[in-house]
Amino acid sequence: MHEGRNVKRFREMLGIKQEALAYELGDDWNQKKISVLEQKETIDTPLLQQISDTLKIPVEAFKNFDEEQAVNVIANTFGDNSIGYQRNENPTFHPIDKLVQLHEEKIALYERMLKEKDEMMARLENMVIKEK
Repeated sequence: MHEGRNVKRFREMLGIKQEALAYELGDDWNQKKISVLEQKETIDTPLLQQISDTLKIPVEAFKNFDEEQAVNVIANTFGDNSIGYQRNENPTFHPIDKLVQLHEEKIALYERMLKEKDEMMARLENMVIKEK
């Protein structure tokens, strides 16, 4: 396993630039040092722990991640429809029925809101009348 390359992979997957990681690691770090770090096959455990804490990724991921193995798992899991994601060709609801249901719920909500407004107006009118 190439720990530096794995740090780079996870950093890129998270959309974090080298400069940002350097900033998070502290004043001793800059973009160039991160670039050199990502070329190292092994990284000292305390530093790897600091990177782990910063990126919120377990140390084991940097030590054990194997891209070829991950690709094989993904290919075997999602390559056929026996397991994993399966496209639902026959939805359990009709889209038009769902739209009608949502529209009816919206109308019911508006009616409740109008009723509450009318009740509030009646209460306010009663308060005004009592004050006179």
